[in-house]
Amino acid sequence: MSFDLASYVFTAVLLALFVGLPLLIAAMTVRAAVRCAPPNRHESISREFVVVGLFVSFAGLLLMGLGAWLARADTRYGAIECFGMLLITLIGAGILVAGFGPLPSWLLEILGPYAERLPLPFRLAARDLSHRRVRAVCAIMLATMATAFGIALTVIAVGETAQSRADYSAQARPGTLLVQPSALFGVPFSAADARTIRATIERELPGVPIAQSERPLAESWYFDVSAKNVEIPEEAVYWNQAIGDEKLLRYLTGDQSTPYDEGTAVVITSDNVKVDSVELSYQINENDETATTKTVPAAIAKPADPHMETIFVPSKVVRDLGYQLLPDELIVDPTLRRVTAQERERLDDRLDDAVAETYIERGFEASTGWLPAVAAALLAALTCALVAGSGKAANARQARVLRRAGNGSAAAFRWFCASRAGLSALYGTVLGAVAGCPAGMLLLWPLTVRTTWDEPTRVPFETPWPAIVAVVAGLPLLAAALGALLARERPHVPAPAAPRP
Repeated sequence: MSFDLASYVFTAVLLALFVGLPLLIAAMTVRAAVRCAPPNRHESISREFVVVGLFVSFAGLLLMGLGAWLARADTRYGAIECFGMLLITLIGAGILVAGFGPLPSWLLEILGPYAERLPLPFRLAARDLSHRRVRAVCAIMLATMATAFGIALTVIAVGETAQSRADYSAQARPGTLLVQPSALFGVPFSAADARTIRATIERELPGVPIAQSERPLAESWYFDVSAKNVEIPEEAVYWNQAIGDEKLLRYLTGDQSTPYDEGTAVVITSDNVKVDSVELSYQINENDETATTKTVPAAIAKPADPHMETIFVPSKVVRDLGYQLLPDELIVDPTLRRVTAQERERLDDRLDDAVAETYIERGFEASTGWLPAVAAALLAALTCALVAGSGKAANARQARVLRRAGNGSAAAFRWFCASRAGLSALYGTVLGAVAGCPAGMLLLWPLTVRTTWDEPTRVPFETPWPAIVAVVAGLPLLAAALGALLARERPHVPAPAAPRP
């Protein structure tokens, strides 16, 4: 009971930190942005607000830099260290964005004079945003935070994909169906389980040959195979040895004509070496003080795939040493049969999840789960820009100027709405990119720390600049197009003068 209570408390703390804290920072940022905005366009924002905001953002950037610096080493970190570095960097990201509160109002103010040189619809749109300062600032700040989140997530996803691609290690030849002991329960196959699974595969895939790899019983002691002048690469699937029958040998080589002799080992390597024997080192019982060695004849064969380099040892050779062997995995050779995803699903439904799990080797597949979140963030930014750029002109004088300029046509008002929505989106996306790029680059370091001994070092992180430029340039254009399309106000058309009597 106490354990359950502790887990609930820990979960609540995590939710408060990773969900509640960002929401709190977002609310405080919007509130600060609104409070910093002057009530009308004739008043200037206090420069103290801008200086303090930039100072806060710089402090957040330093805090993020500290978290990234702590996570920079390519060494193994503990869970508490990882959590601490990630928390420091996330808080720094929140502080960085919070300091941007006064910037939307400041941008509206300093860019206003430059807008006077633009065509009339842009000039009137810039004035209109200044007239409705509080509403515009609130919408721009929300668009800034949404864009920053989307861009930071994109940078993180691209970097983690590159790291995952480097970390990826194939479990079989491409297209191979593997049936392995369930990782959830960690119980190896028994001989009876293997027979049941083999029968299930034969019912689902009739006539397909099934290879089987084996391993010594867990209670058995040391067993290793080596050959002179042969070094098995670390990324190999079976590494030093693979134990099985002729079906396994031909799966490893991809050649159904590979000679098989139950008393001869086969060195499967891409290197041009000559090997006529291999050495077996083994300890069958725990009372054995030293390893016993035995030399067996060997042949050479080429692997079907670079990951298949290993030393194949026939099961009979290992059993003759006194070992008991257990089935390790059942294999459907892709040379003989390509199993579809639907067939794998049907087979998986027939197997007991507590005993076995199925897997088809497809190579590295990048995750796309982050794309909906980025799309939702950019959609939120676009919506905020449209809210800031919707409605009638805030000033009656501007409305009259607009009507005179367009001779009362609807096109002039649509150009005005497009310019207003486009400018709002431009302010939000530029500020969001300025905040999101460093946030994503620095958050990558604590998110890619090593937590196990066998993970490779980090690969160079590439920032997706084309995607970022596309967002910064494309979102304002899309907002402008939608602003024109959604324009609803009908321009005032003067009634015709009554005829004189």
